[in-house]
Amino acid sequence: MENALEKSYKEALKELRNNLSTMLPAEALETWNNDAKELQRKHSSILKLKVGDLAPDFVLPNAVNKQVSLSEVLKSQKVVLTFYRGTWCPYCNLALNLYQSILPQIQEAGATMIAISPQTPDESLNIKQKNELQYHVLSDTSNKVAKQFTTVHPNPEKSLEKMTELGYDFDSFYSEEGSELPIPAVFIIEQNGEVSFAKSEGGDYRYRVEPSELLEALNNK
Repeated sequence: MENALEKSYKEALKELRNNLSTMLPAEALETWNNDAKELQRKHSSILKLKVGDLAPDFVLPNAVNKQVSLSEVLKSQKVVLTFYRGTWCPYCNLALNLYQSILPQIQEAGATMIAISPQTPDESLNIKQKNELQYHVLSDTSNKVAKQFTTVHPNPEKSLEKMTELGYDFDSFYSEEGSELPIPAVFIIEQNGEVSFAKSEGGDYRYRVEPSELLEALNNK
């Protein structure tokens, strides 16, 4: 199986940060970057599940409000499960897009991809269409599932203020006002429900698990 990738997340992140520096006010970027660093400092123990644990089952709505069950999906294939923050997060869009680029290799390894956020199904549909995602994008509006896999936290107040100044209504993306956000993390769940890979790059949400690392983990099973 070919594991070569056109671009790593690290390389794509460098390009994204250069683009953001020309698109957004320096003061806003500084606030968000400082908050990301503070989240990294504050959250040192993130994952709620480790390799060898059994993943809890869940049923969540997808982008068209159809219920998707983890246990049902696992009957036919393994699952690469990722938690992300929202449509408005450029780093989430970047990561989900890169994961889409390796979906054929994921499928060759007998797995499928599922992405989960606390957003409404409408916003799940938005990010799915925006990035032409061919995998499940599910809505965990109360973070009940996220809290079983990763750490959740309130969006820092200063970050919210800068979003508002730029015309983003944070609460409009979620069904519950003041919704918490999951710290991005990725898990590989075997068909027997066992977690065979579990990783987060930390509270600093700008950094994500590399697609190449996921493929390596899938191919080594």
